[in-house]
Amino acid sequence: MSHPLQIALIQAPLAWEATEVNLAYFSQQLSQMQPVDLVVLPEMFATGFTMKPQSQAEPLGGRAQVWMAEQAQKHQTAICGSLAVTDGGHFFNRMFFVAPDGTSQHYDKRHLFTLAGEHEHYTAGKSRVVVAYKGFRILLQVCYDLRFPVFARNRGDFDVMVYVANWPERRNQAWQTLLPARAIENQCFVIGVNRMGLDGNDIAHAGNSAVYDFEGNLLAGAAPHQAQTIYAALDLNALRTFREKLPFLNDADAFSLLDSEV
Repeated sequence: MSHPLQIALIQAPLAWEATEVNLAYFSQQLSQMQPVDLVVLPEMFATGFTMKPQSQAEPLGGRAQVWMAEQAQKHQTAICGSLAVTDGGHFFNRMFFVAPDGTSQHYDKRHLFTLAGEHEHYTAGKSRVVVAYKGFRILLQVCYDLRFPVFARNRGDFDVMVYVANWPERRNQAWQTLLPARAIENQCFVIGVNRMGLDGNDIAHAGNSAVYDFEGNLLAGAAPHQAQTIYAALDLNALRTFREKLPFLNDADAFSLLDSEV
């Protein structure tokens, strides 16, 4: 029998292109939290969704990455969220998953948000990344990836999908529809953490961070337009029982993605 995975989602305003301000904010939030196994932060939690990686992206081992490792060890919890980074002469919107022992895995955002010109500043990732943690298999995803279910389709290799986002308020209906849809079609838990407040381009974000179970039921949801930490427990035994009772994934269409690494 597996123990439930205790998670916390931090829905927060992000100070625009102000890493130290944001890290101080999240440090305070972490110090006030109840003990959990995993903390999820929004997309580009240190800077906001910036299109200025030349000045805002940090190198490997940069300030925010070190902070994640320090906080994970201090609070004995895994921490995940994305950052603008520079690596090998390219900029990436990179999602890090940092374990309590400070070790890290990462996923580079596959689907860049062309409407904001993200593809003109960042390099798209190609590899799916599934992290093994406390008996759970966790697929890492970033914001716009939510609109593209083929790349994230469950191939029997994950139990939880985590989406970190700077998803604008004007497209809330899509956010609140697609998160439970991904849970239902992939028979998995889905975690969606979104920022709230105005960004540096005066684009409003409502938050609406949420956790859904494998049937699309809401397990926990943050109030819109509020800085808030919400908690949920993910029951792997319940997920396995459900999959055994209704093995829909066995009937999924077979396909391959020629331009991606599997």
